[in-house]
Amino acid sequence: MAKKAKKTSPISTGIAGLDDILRGGLPPSNLYMLQGAPGAGKTTAALQFLRAGVEAGERCIYVSLSQTAAELESIAVSHGWTMDGIRIEELSASDGVNGGADQTIFQTAELRLDETRQAIERAIEEYKPSRLVYDSLLEIRLITGDTPRFRRELIGFKAFLAKRNVVALLLDTQDREGNNGEEVEGIAHGVIRFDKSLQDYGAVRRRIEVSKMRGVPIADGYHDMAIREGQGVVVFPRIVAGSMAENSKPELIKSGVATLDEMFGGGQESGTITLVIGQSGTGKSTMASLYSTAALERGENVALFLFEERLETFFRRSEGLGMNLRPFHEKGQLIIRDFNPNEISPGEFAQIVQTIVTEDRTRVVVIDSFTGYLNSLPHREKAVRDIQSLLKYLARAGVLTMLIVAQHGLLGQNVGIDVDVSFLGDTVLLLRLTEHDGRLRRNITVVKKRHGPHDLDVHELFIQSSGISVVPYNPLPEA
Repeated sequence: MAKKAKKTSPISTGIAGLDDILRGGLPPSNLYMLQGAPGAGKTTAALQFLRAGVEAGERCIYVSLSQTAAELESIAVSHGWTMDGIRIEELSASDGVNGGADQTIFQTAELRLDETRQAIERAIEEYKPSRLVYDSLLEIRLITGDTPRFRRELIGFKAFLAKRNVVALLLDTQDREGNNGEEVEGIAHGVIRFDKSLQDYGAVRRRIEVSKMRGVPIADGYHDMAIREGQGVVVFPRIVAGSMAENSKPELIKSGVATLDEMFGGGQESGTITLVIGQSGTGKSTMASLYSTAALERGENVALFLFEERLETFFRRSEGLGMNLRPFHEKGQLIIRDFNPNEISPGEFAQIVQTIVTEDRTRVVVIDSFTGYLNSLPHREKAVRDIQSLLKYLARAGVLTMLIVAQHGLLGQNVGIDVDVSFLGDTVLLLRLTEHDGRLRRNITVVKKRHGPHDLDVHELFIQSSGISVVPYNPLPEA
């Protein structure tokens, strides 16, 4: 009877989000490739990989053919790190090693390659590392000159490392079209790609893809990432809504205004998505404040994500309507995040929301405005599809999610939305302004509710300093 292969624990990459994508980390004693264009974050990620090894008590070595020790030190210092415990083996593949540069007549490619290989092997035999970073394959590719020789060199190096149980991360530079590396991807146990792209406006968009990983059921596809001072490479895995267990039976969540709750058949349901749609000045953000206040007064936690309104403006507007939310914010019951839309990716935003909901057991989540969030993204139609995973996660967590959606125009019926988001909502609350005899009136209607009955009648919404009220709509008499 054949023996079962011994199961070994994965080793951390030093990047928490990447470990999540890899279901715990890298399989040990293998060779991996990290590909990306210049400036994509390969060196930073490599340092994090080695620092994680040092923290685990392992010997680590950085073999650099493209950067000096001083340059590596400066990268570490920029994040507040040290290189303690990491041996830097600085080589020069272009001029040979250990005096080979003096042999200008006889310094052939084969000689330079042999000397480089021998220097690396000597360093590994002497230091006996558990982790190794090889920076970079581009220099070896240039020396060998042809693909078959390059592959043979890499296969030999892989066998050398395997005999010594070294986990190696090989850095490889791609050009702007993403070329290079295809000829050796079959040799590596896993391939990780860093993608960097410039938008028409705003910050650089960074993504990561694990394009290959033998023996690991990875979360494939692109995931957002960033490079942060003091943190290094930060990865934001896509949310998989199906991994969240369905919450218990839905509960009614009330607004504190009896007439409004009756319009929803007694209240809104937990685990549903509500779109609050209307023109400017119709009271969309007021509805968000109303439901937030009611939940907070019941002792529930609320999370509010602002993409247009400043925090102080939000507090003052709410206070003008008799809703004092500052004390709830100060004691942590009301969590507010005020974002610069152009500085956050969909993946990072989704992770922030997921963390807050999980750690604080949040019952109500408000995104104000969802339109402002979408407008900050380069591909809004795709962003709408991407955010469905987040909304499904929130629904499974039993959260009432309110999305504030702005329509164009101030008055009239010919108003629209840039991107159709109506399919996202289980419930749609429509707010409108009408003009009659020199007076503007706010109308409120529940136009959709997937679960249970609702009132289709038009009501009038009054927003006053004394509070919010909703009454049946009565046409003004003719003059």
